[in-house]
Order: sequence, then C-alpha cells, then structure tokens
Amino acid sequence: MKMVTNTVQASQASIPRSEYPRPDWQRADWLNLNGAWSFAFDHEDQGLAADWHTSKGQPLTSEITVPFSWSSPLSGIGSNDKGIAWYNKEVEWTPGTSDSRVFLRFGAVDYKSDIWVNGVSIGNHSGGYGTFEFDVTDVWSLAGRNSITVRVEDFDHNYQARGKQGYGEIRGIWQPVWLEARPQNYVRDSKFTTSIDGVIQVTTTVIAQKAGKAELSFIFAEGAVTHKAEAELTEGSNVIQAAFVIAEPKLWSPESPYLYEGEVLLSSNGQHDSIRTYFGVREISTAVVGDRSYRWITLNGKPVYLNGTLDQSFHPTGFFTYPSDQEMQDEIFLMKRLGLNFVRIHIKPEEPRKLYWADKLGILVMEDMPCFWGDPDEQARQFYENEAREVIDRDYNHPSIFSWVMFNETWGLKTESAASSLTTDVTYPNNYLPQTQEWVRSMYHWAKEVDPTRIVEDNSPCNYDHVESDLNTWHFYINGYNELRSHVTEVVEKTHPGSTFNYIGGNEQSDAPLMNSECGNVWGIEGGAGESDLAWHYRYMMNEFRRHDKMCGFVFTEFRDVVNEYNGYYRLDGTDKHFGYEWFVPGMTVADLHSPDFIVIDAPPCQTLNAGANVTIDLLRSSFDDRYHGQSLQLAWELWYDQIGTRVVTDSANQTVEWNGFGVDTLSTLHLKMPNQDAVAVLAVRLLTPQGVTLTRNFITFDVRSGQTGGKYEADGQIVSVPVASFSESEWAYSWNALQEQKANGGETGHFTYDVQLPTAAEQAAIYDIELIFEASSKRLLKRNLEGGIQKKPDISFMHGALDEPEYNLNTYYMTDSKRHEGKLNVLIDGEPVETIILSDNPADSRGVLSWHYQAVSNKLEEAGSYGYLCKVLLPSTLTSKLNASRSFKLQLAAEHGGLALYGRNAGRYPIDIIVHCKG
Repeated sequence: MKMVTNTVQASQASIPRSEYPRPDWQRADWLNLNGAWSFAFDHEDQGLAADWHTSKGQPLTSEITVPFSWSSPLSGIGSNDKGIAWYNKEVEWTPGTSDSRVFLRFGAVDYKSDIWVNGVSIGNHSGGYGTFEFDVTDVWSLAGRNSITVRVEDFDHNYQARGKQGYGEIRGIWQPVWLEARPQNYVRDSKFTTSIDGVIQVTTTVIAQKAGKAELSFIFAEGAVTHKAEAELTEGSNVIQAAFVIAEPKLWSPESPYLYEGEVLLSSNGQHDSIRTYFGVREISTAVVGDRSYRWITLNGKPVYLNGTLDQSFHPTGFFTYPSDQEMQDEIFLMKRLGLNFVRIHIKPEEPRKLYWADKLGILVMEDMPCFWGDPDEQARQFYENEAREVIDRDYNHPSIFSWVMFNETWGLKTESAASSLTTDVTYPNNYLPQTQEWVRSMYHWAKEVDPTRIVEDNSPCNYDHVESDLNTWHFYINGYNELRSHVTEVVEKTHPGSTFNYIGGNEQSDAPLMNSECGNVWGIEGGAGESDLAWHYRYMMNEFRRHDKMCGFVFTEFRDVVNEYNGYYRLDGTDKHFGYEWFVPGMTVADLHSPDFIVIDAPPCQTLNAGANVTIDLLRSSFDDRYHGQSLQLAWELWYDQIGTRVVTDSANQTVEWNGFGVDTLSTLHLKMPNQDAVAVLAVRLLTPQGVTLTRNFITFDVRSGQTGGKYEADGQIVSVPVASFSESEWAYSWNALQEQKANGGETGHFTYDVQLPTAAEQAAIYDIELIFEASSKRLLKRNLEGGIQKKPDISFMHGALDEPEYNLNTYYMTDSKRHEGKLNVLIDGEPVETIILSDNPADSRGVLSWHYQAVSNKLEEAGSYGYLCKVLLPSTLTSKLNASRSFKLQLAAEHGGLALYGRNAGRYPIDIIVHCKG
C-alpha cells in the first residue's frame, strides 16, 4: 500500500472544523491541524519497537480525517477496532512574532496518548475528555518540516471514564488539534467569578520564563470595562488575584445572554500576550422563597423553572464530534425554539465550541462528569478524579454551566459490577458499598471547593440513592396518566428535610430543590417504546410537574433520537416530529408547555362522560417569572368539539386573573356541560397579557358518549353506522384488526367490502342524498406486520449501543414527522367507482385521542396515537336514485397502493364508525 504523507502549509486549504476550537480563550497566532493525517492500527503493538515515532509516518499507510474518532464515518476509517493506533502529520509553521513559544494543543484524545515531535518525546496524557497541551518550542523547527506523531491506546478498560459511548465509540483523536504561539511570559488561564452586584473577581495564572515586572489588563465591552493590575513575576507559575466592579451590570440569562467580550492582556519584558475571552455576569444558587420549607433554584436572585432535555450529543457521521460549527449553533436554536431553557449534557463534558454557543445564544447547561463502567477501585477513582479536575478546570468560565453532576445512576459505583445490574438494585441491593458512598460524598465536597459558584449533584439517581447533594433529583420512566400522577405525587410528598426517601446509607434529605433529572416513556413501556408517539404522554407529564409547587424543573429524555432510542423531540437528523397540539388549541406548540407562566388543568388528558353531563375542572396557576406579577392577565377558555368536520364551540369565557407571586396557586373552577351527542370535546385554555399576547396554551379532552346504538350525531335525516371490523369480505396480503376491533388494517393493496342496509321506506320515505363519512389513513407495513413481532426487554445493552430493530417492536407506530407514507383509496358502490381519495400519511400523535384513551394497558402500546383523515364522499344523484329503490349496497374501500387503516368509534380522533348519512 502506498505511504500517505500529509503536509500542511500556513495557507492551508479548507479543512474540517477550521474555526478556533476555544473561543472562550483564543489567541490570534495559531494553526489548525485538523484534516488529513497518516494513520495505521498497531494491533500487534510493534510500533514502539520499530521506532514508528521516528519514521515520519512512513509505516502509516492509511489516511484519517482529524478530529473524528477512528470509528466514525467522517474519519474515513470507520472501524470500531479497539487497541493501539498511530497518527502522523508533517507541518511547516513559523509563529508571526519572533521569540515566541510554540504549543501543540489537543482538544481531547481517547484514551492514553504518547506524542513525539521530530522523533523527540514531548509527553503523554491519559483520559478521554480533558484538553491538554505541550510546549514544543525546543524541538520545533522554524525552517522546515516538523513531524508530529501520536500513539493512542484505547482498550476500553474498566477504569476508563467512557461515558455513554455505546451509540458510537470515541476512539483516538476526537477533538481539534492545533498549534499556538505565545510570548515567553504568557497567561495560562483566568478564572472569572461574577456576582450580580457587578463585582468581578479574577484569578489569573501566569507562566513566566523570565522574572520581572508585569502589567495585567482586563479590557471588556469595547473598553467600557477596564482594569489593570501590577505584578512582580517570578520564574515559573504565578497566581495573580484581581477584582473590579461593573456599574449597572448587564446580567446573563437564557432570555438575555449578554456576554462581556474582550481581552486579557499581559505586558512583560517588552512582549504582549493577548487573549480574546469573555464572561457573563450571573449568579446560580438555591433559596427558600416565602414561608416554604424547601428551596428552589435561582438565577440572578430569582426563582427559575428549568425546562430541560437530555442531550447525548451524538451524530450519525461524526459520532460525538460535531461535523461542523454550524451544527452546534443549530442544536441550541432547536432547543430554544421548543421553549427549553436548559440542557443536561449526558455523562460527558461538551465540546468547548458548543459551550460557547450555549453562552452566546443563551441556554443553561447541566454538565455531567464521564463515568467508568467497572468497579470503583483505586485505579478507577484516580483516573476519574484526574478527569473531573480537567473538566471543571477547562469549563469554569462558561456562564451557561450552572451545575456539575458527578455521577449518573450509580454507574461505576457498584462493587462486583459485572454481576450486578448497572441500573437496578433488585438482585444485588448492597453493591453500592458504604465506602463508595463516602467517596461520592468526598467528590461532591471537592467539586464545591474548587467551584463554589455552581450547584453540585452527587449522583443523578434512578435507585433513590443520593448521599449528599445540592439538588434532590430522581429519574423515572413511567407511561400512563394515573401511574405517572401517583408516582410524582408520592415523590413530592416524601420530599422534605429529614426524609430518608431518595437517599441511601442512612443519609437524609436537606431542603435542597426537588427536580426531575430524567423522565420520559421510552423505558416505561414493556419491551421499550419502539418508535412511537410521545406527544400525548408529554403533555400530561408537563401538566403534572407544574401542578406541584415543590417541583422546579425536569430533564426530558431526550433532545434527539439516537441509534436505539426514538424518544427525542427531533429525529436524529434534526428533522421535526409533529406533536399535533395546534389541532386542539390554535397556535399551540411544545413551547407552550415550557412557559414560565403556566395554566395547570388538574384533570386527566381524557375522560369518558355521558352526553350532556356536567363536570367541574380545577385550574391552577404556576409562575416562575415575575414579569407579570402585579398585573391583571386574561384567562380565556372554550369548550369545543368537532361535529363531523365542523368546529362547534359550546361554551367559552374570558376572565381576569390577578397574577401575583411565584409558585403554584389555585384559580377558579370551571363548570362545563358536555355536548348532547357523541363527540371528542376539547377544553382549550389560554393565558394572555393585557395586550392580548398569548403566554401559554393547554388542553384536555373528553370522550362524550350518547349511549345510542350506532352513535348520536347532529344531522338531518338518518344515520347508519357500520363498524369498521364488520366487513363481509376482505382481500389483502396482510390484514388484521386492532384496538379492540375498533380499527381495521390492510396492506399494501386490497380492499374491505361492507354490506350496507339503508333505512327502510317505512323508516325514511325517500332518500335524496347519501354521504359517506369515515376516518381513514394509509397503512405503513412494518417488519412485525410482515414477519411477526419481537418483544425485546430493554436492558443495559442499549446503553452500550446495541442496535434495536424498531419495526419488530410490538409497540412501534411511527410518530408523525416530515416523512410521508401516502396511500391511494378508491371508493366503490356496488362495484362502481365513485371517488378516489389520496391519504397523505399514516400519522400518530396527540390527535389520536381515542387510540390513546382506549389503550388496554398503560405499559404496552397498540397502535397508540394513530388516527386518520375525515373522508366525505357524496354519492352521485343517479346512483342515489338506484339506492333509494334497493335500500342496500356493497361498499368497497380499496387501496390502490399505500395500504389502508379504517378507524372506528373508539379509535383515531373522530368518534364515528363508517357513517352513511341519508338525507330525505
């Protein structure tokens, strides 16, 4: 194989991730080393003995694209081989200023790396997530080519902090590599500690090659904020403390992410070290508000409700390395358009550039430490502590980061972990040993000591096993309204100072804020939720959270789908899922459920009621923003239903609400009267400003039943109802009924035929018009429909990237998204074609009210949320004349392609069977 030699000139061509990797600490004189490097695996570990580090890449016969993990497609290697690999790149570069020092910097390399420059060893590093650098001045050639060689070992040892790499492995160099010039005396870092009174404290470390006087300047906001400090440098490391005050500071928040951008300038020995950086003025804390006995999370001295999501930061091509800077920006945009104000980066620190965009665009970040998967022995603890130190040191200045999470779900904390489950303690309840609990406590206190400005959580638990924490969080994955409501209520009631609930080893709760740190329905379904609608569950879960004054936030699992979990707000490629809320309340989106000012409807998502029944509904107000406190807001509500395609409002009102104070309080009770017919009725509520701007929307539904055979509907003439499962004949390659015989499915081509009896002449003397009305969609055949389903129990293999086949999952029914499965339906009467209908999709989302309401059990899904389109066919008058005489006909509904699903009275979104409306 031909040897690959990669040389980069200063005027290099376009390369991946060409932007400066650390906008939070940026020098002007640098060279990006991303792009093509020579590469080879060394499975036999021959490279060291064969002096590959002195061979300028000659034995390395492949080419890899840095900064992508060698297992990822974008690397050009795409191999998940663990073990040893070598990199080499030849570089020509001279700093712009003479007498500069040259540094070789690595964003992150997984796991153990040894580095040589021009055949000379310059150092090594262990740890997969921390940034590191080497001063290579003494071995760097300013006059010619320089050979950079990196040897990487990644064996997935149990002591390695690996996080959740199962979706795609991080192997080798996976963050940018660059060269950087600095003067002889330079600033290693400056740590900014801010307070909302404008006092800024800065701890700066200066590395001096030459002793002498120096001036340290802080210049921000285009010179509006300046401060200078004099220092006497000694050779080596110097720590300089400085403080200054900003008059009337602009505070950083997700709504107003103001950054004080500028530079730190060191002047010494006639040289200048200028670093572009920034800080945000904000304070994160917890506080008791009013006469409560528990704390809330506060931002800048005010309570904040945390609407958050779990972010795996995974991409199908770059894995955990973002393919481009634009995609990092887009991620923050996609979160904020949902009304989210924070994100939990799951079991890993985020790339610095994405943290920059979180700072710049405004979203709070809960950043996890990466976990190891073996036993918490001395070696694992040592490597973990080193890595945690690197993470906090690197990311200290990001105003977006409000919390450090030291451990997740006791992963890496269980002795004899190979025997016990990593997520449950049923079989091995004592594997989380007391001495390990004390180590976790020590890590909590260590993090508080090195960074007292942020909230620290010991362990984000799914086994109720906190030790000591600034946040009292818990995880749950429960499907079903009653089950979820009972669970959340129980957690809230058991949360109070002195309670041992959610704590382990005899430890007790403090008054720490209660919030959820993982929730959803992907693990709450037997066999996993597959690919299914999450919109129905999500709305009532948000409603239940906001019902409790003690709750101050949540983390929804998750932001985007990943390789074996399909419970994201978005698909893995970032495309939309459609929640369907706008059908219930015009203009409603997911963001309405994340409003800091919220209307809680204290009722189930759907109730079965008799036609004409009276019902009372309690409303609550939940406020975590003082913008409208002291003002009179408007609460607008209406009760409406769909009358076979016509929207009918039966009652409505607009009432004034005095909007005072934080937290949850009662509002008025609504007294509603249901329609006097079969209907899906909707209570839609909106909260408006005095200017008429809508702040939030919410809704619940009612299945109203007349009890009349065939249903009762407001219509002239007579109604004949034909159950969808009562077909007299069908012809399909694949056909079955679902939802307790309330839905008929067929695919991909074929037909259902029904024998229809019209009213007799005695019942209706003349029939002048006949209209067919039914609910139908196309039918996408899944592998389980063709080959049979597989009920796979979700286990820890999913965390390690075990690929799921969602189409075999018995719970799968694809949620509505941008992809369409179109069907073509022909309607025939006595064999005569009368209409062709294009069925645009096979959707499932919150609009499938009846398909959700009549699920047999909460933890198994049967075509949940599926629904169709209201189809109306007016028969030609010539045909109606014949039928007036015969008083019967054969109705054939035939799919030309795309399959067919027909929805009966208790399925879909319309409470109808096949209706034959006969008008006299």
